Amino acid sequence: MSDIGFEPPAVAADLAADDNEFREYVRHALGKVVLPSAETWEGHGRIETEGWRGLGELGLLALGHTGDEFMRSAIFLEELGRTGYAGVRAAIAVHAYMAPSYLEMFGTAEQKAEYLPDVRLGRRVWALAITEPDAGSDLRHLKTRADDLGPAGYKVNGQKYYVANGSQADYVVTLVKTRPAPVGRALTGASILLIDAGSPGVSRCSQPMMGWRSADLCSLRFIDVLVPANRLLGRLDRALVQIVQALDFERLVAGLLAVGGISYCLELLHAFIREHQVMDSPLDANQALRHQVAELDCDFQLVRQYAYHAARLQSRGRLDSRTASILKLKATELAVTAAQKCVQYHGARGYLKGSAPARLYCDAMGSTIAGGASELMREMIYQAW
Repeated sequence: MSDIGFEPPAVAADLAADDNEFREYVRHALGKVVLPSAETWEGHGRIETEGWRGLGELGLLALGHTGDEFMRSAIFLEELGRTGYAGVRAAIAVHAYMAPSYLEMFGTAEQKAEYLPDVRLGRRVWALAITEPDAGSDLRHLKTRADDLGPAGYKVNGQKYYVANGSQADYVVTLVKTRPAPVGRALTGASILLIDAGSPGVSRCSQPMMGWRSADLCSLRFIDVLVPANRLLGRLDRALVQIVQALDFERLVAGLLAVGGISYCLELLHAFIREHQVMDSPLDANQALRHQVAELDCDFQLVRQYAYHAARLQSRGRLDSRTASILKLKATELAVTAAQKCVQYHGARGYLKGSAPARLYCDAMGSTIAGGASELMREMIYQAW
């Protein structure tokens, strides 16, 4: 029996029948572990150890990446977004989904048996290191390299930027060059390594952002870091194929999180315009304002339905780059629009440092950049036409 009073419900034969029961469980669990501590984590710039352990004990870090179980992940990710803290949701999503997806998809049975239990219980924190100072959405200029030492493994040198969970990560899923490649085609000779962040030669430096305060974003430097040969995830020099598949999954996760964030923002906005008085009338007495909010709600309902369509494709092994990119683009862009309206309608109080509307706006802007900027999403969607 979990310490929030009941166990996660079993997956029902009719998935729709147990959605509400599982969603209730997730809301109770997040209300117990995340919401009481979220402001503290924002101030500290990271999720504390007890947060990771609490999430793990309640089973929220062990939800499936594929099959019917992924529909539960979709519910969890949406509800995680509804907490209203994008830094918290980003840190958890990187640890439970984005980083270990490389292990789930490409790892050996032995690697999964060794590392996944600690991921799922929150005993070891995971991070994902892809971006570099000169290689963000365009990874052709990847410079971090891993020299092959034969049976001894690899020696890694380089630098990674914007690594969520960076200061506390125990393991870092890292994109590296493992053989020379033609200029502009670095990923044809790249691989994925699982690096122990406590290894000699690994250093970390905080990179505080305007938003995403609790995501613990850092730069990581690797100087002659030794990585055992059995820490290679998937096939040597095949990162290009891996990255494409993993990024589709990452963008699906980001889209589901953004859907939850929009929901939270609209709930906050609706409550405010119903209650706040201007000239002895609530704000929603204004027809033009009501219609603008109605448009936001219409767009939200459409994006949410598309998000669950994408989740079902993932559960059936059929998620494609175009669907993932459309979801990521539309959900994160709508989150910015909703947050901007929330700030505007709250007036000066919404622009106050530390106010919920101001936090939502700063957080929403980050979501249109991470995991592939909106401009890249549009290009990918067009190319897949």
